Amino acid sequence: MSPSLPAYPPRARSLTGVLTDALAAITGESDALPPATSAVIFVLDGLGAHNLAARRGHARFLSSLSTRSSVARTVFPSTTAAALTSLLTGTEPGEHGIVGYRVRVPGTDTAPNQLKGWETDGLDPRTWQRQEPVLARESAAGRPTFVVSRPEYRGTGFTEATLRGAENVGIEDLTERVEAAAALAAEHPGALVYLYAPDLDSVGHRHGWESEAWSSALERADAAAERFADVLSPGTGALVTADHGMVDVAPHRRLLFGDDSPLWDGVRVVGGEPRMLHLYAEPGREAEVWTSWDAAESSRAWVMRRDDAIDAGLFGPVAPDVRERIGDVLVAARAAVAYYDDRLVDKASQRMVGQHGSLTVEERIVPLLRLGAFA
Repeated sequence: MSPSLPAYPPRARSLTGVLTDALAAITGESDALPPATSAVIFVLDGLGAHNLAARRGHARFLSSLSTRSSVARTVFPSTTAAALTSLLTGTEPGEHGIVGYRVRVPGTDTAPNQLKGWETDGLDPRTWQRQEPVLARESAAGRPTFVVSRPEYRGTGFTEATLRGAENVGIEDLTERVEAAAALAAEHPGALVYLYAPDLDSVGHRHGWESEAWSSALERADAAAERFADVLSPGTGALVTADHGMVDVAPHRRLLFGDDSPLWDGVRVVGGEPRMLHLYAEPGREAEVWTSWDAAESSRAWVMRRDDAIDAGLFGPVAPDVRERIGDVLVAARAAVAYYDDRLVDKASQRMVGQHGSLTVEERIVPLLRLGAFA
């Protein structure tokens, strides 16, 4: 049985097409964007369209660019690893294989972190992530390609998996970062530039997107975006977008399941993240796990069997060797709750306020704002 999904804005473009649309605009082949001599994709990690609309007084410049149709629909799960990989390869999670935050390696009992597990769990960035990154392909073809991000991301496994081939420019200050991205686009005609700012996401996780700290971070991002627009060369087109939105989860709605919880009966490995669990069952107990979780949590979550989620197209086309990476049972929060395995020693994630990963409009709909030659 297919899940009953939220009603997403019909004009929302897929995040998988954003980078490829910008590339097509450089070559004069885009049906969605005007021609441009170079293009910049500016990702404000964690900025949902709902978050921006609710705090528009703190983001007057970005809000001034927003229209009813200036939105995109991120992928499922609405988590950074899956979404950025989809943006940067132009493919769905079922094709590139990054189908969640923590995902089981088929045939094992390990579920590595898809952002940092490359270094700690031995994931190969060139094979575990199954699709060629757009920047790698374009760089090999001779196009100038650049990544402008924080210095600490240079050389990481996730960067290798999604951004290899591009010249990586690490700059700590956000204003200096946007100025550098604009300059690179102007100095290298035909350039494709990826510009990344993680601040809203990190502040949101710690304090929540409804906090004063997040509003202050949004003001800084808005000022940087306005500065970015000011220094863009006339021929450069830019798109401002995000990988996901965010919902705040109050402490009393962070649901802890310990050793005594019957919901762990038949569950061998827990993956995903608090708002979108991948549950990997003991062999032969898949139906039992789904029945238990559906009975207990269907009032506040979408509880889906793997086949139902795949048949509903939630992961896009799913390659045969990706299928087993997806949990036997998926628990995607519908209400403002989060699910935790309280048997784990590390409780740090239980302190997170702002969260994402599920199917709600707040998590899946993000801005898609045009600047420069794309405006």
